[in-house]
Amino acid sequence: MALPTNVARLCRMAGRTVTSLPVKHKRAVSLPERRCYISTSTGNNVQFRLDDRTAHSSLDLFKKDTGVIYRMLGLDPSHVQDNPERFRDWAVVFGDEKISNGRHYWEVTVKKSQEFRLGVAEASMSRDDCVGTNSSSWVFGYAQRKWFAMTSNKIVPVTLVGKPDRVGLLLDYEEGLLGLVDIVKPRLIHTIRVQFKAPLCPAFGLWDGELLTHSGLEEPEGLK
Repeated sequence: MALPTNVARLCRMAGRTVTSLPVKHKRAVSLPERRCYISTSTGNNVQFRLDDRTAHSSLDLFKKDTGVIYRMLGLDPSHVQDNPERFRDWAVVFGDEKISNGRHYWEVTVKKSQEFRLGVAEASMSRDDCVGTNSSSWVFGYAQRKWFAMTSNKIVPVTLVGKPDRVGLLLDYEEGLLGLVDIVKPRLIHTIRVQFKAPLCPAFGLWDGELLTHSGLEEPEGLK
């Protein structure tokens, strides 16, 4: 089934532009007894690192697993530990915390990347999908010098952002809110509204350069 033109430009599989996807059964991830997540956050100010066991083979973690860099060639997938949590087709990595309630804020340095997605996804999201292409992930993305919000393969342009060096993300689980934050003002630039029904993980897609996460932060005053 062909994807819309604007989606095809933004969806990247292992560094290549995708014009269509094979139709196949998509399964939720069944986590093994050895949990890939450190803990479940039940308060505010979530603190997380990136989970190497979810990372696609084109992504390398650095700075004590708080940063991720994209390498076009990457590792041979056969040299990466095979486990059900890992993204095999898409350059995606999850944070190692599951969020089931509360209001949380973190920031991401984006100045060294020209194509990425930032947001949250259900911990059990199918690893056959890319973040933003299904109904269990919600992201803000940047590609071709433009920002957008994305879920269920639907793209909404986000204007008046420019290309800041660093942005914030605000998640309110009970209120069903994910917001992109201008950290200079500070203010909410754009919000996604949804009724969350399952534990969430911070989620990142990267197809150029690097991202650096900053978690465990206090929410700036004035955000609503």
